[in-house]
Amino acid sequence: WGEFTTRIGWTDAAEFKRRNDTFYEQYKAGVLDIAEYIRFSTAPIRRQGPGKSAEAHARFMREVIAPAIRPEARALVEQHRQAGDQLVVVTATNEFVTRPIAHSFGIDELIAVELARGPGGWITGEIAGTPSFREGKVTRVAEWLLGRGRGWDEVEITFYSDSRNDLALLERSHHPVATNPDDTLRAIARERGWRILDLFGA
Repeated sequence: WGEFTTRIGWTDAAEFKRRNDTFYEQYKAGVLDIAEYIRFSTAPIRRQGPGKSAEAHARFMREVIAPAIRPEARALVEQHRQAGDQLVVVTATNEFVTRPIAHSFGIDELIAVELARGPGGWITGEIAGTPSFREGKVTRVAEWLLGRGRGWDEVEITFYSDSRNDLALLERSHHPVATNPDDTLRAIARERGWRILDLFGA
């Protein structure tokens, strides 16, 4: 999404790349300041407003997301759907970017970074509630379960992730699956005997 907003002229290419690369290195190292990153990543849509942002996201879905969704990914989701599993997307990316992506998989339940809204209803750049990032994903999933009258011990959770940043939720899941994992997560999964799923090539 960030690269897309640069492509359509909403951000300066050199400055965006410099800052985004820094945030990505922090993410990979497990030291990302999620609040600072959200302020940075939502700045373009905050400037453009809801109408232009919605139009841009629809274009983003057509030009970037739809061609990138692999058949293997859709098949895996469908496998769980056919088994009668409750499908939930849990992500550290904000709700504006990810809700249409979840819907494209036919998944209505989304646990994402919720964005605070100002008096006019548009986003402020701040986070509402607990961000679904690192340990915050465990908190948010627990809240989601509680809202449905369920506890951790009453459900059986399979969680797929490619990142060391999801270690907390992987550890709490009944069936953790390291999926196309980064090197750190792959090593942890091997050590702990977790399933490793290389769903598709790079």
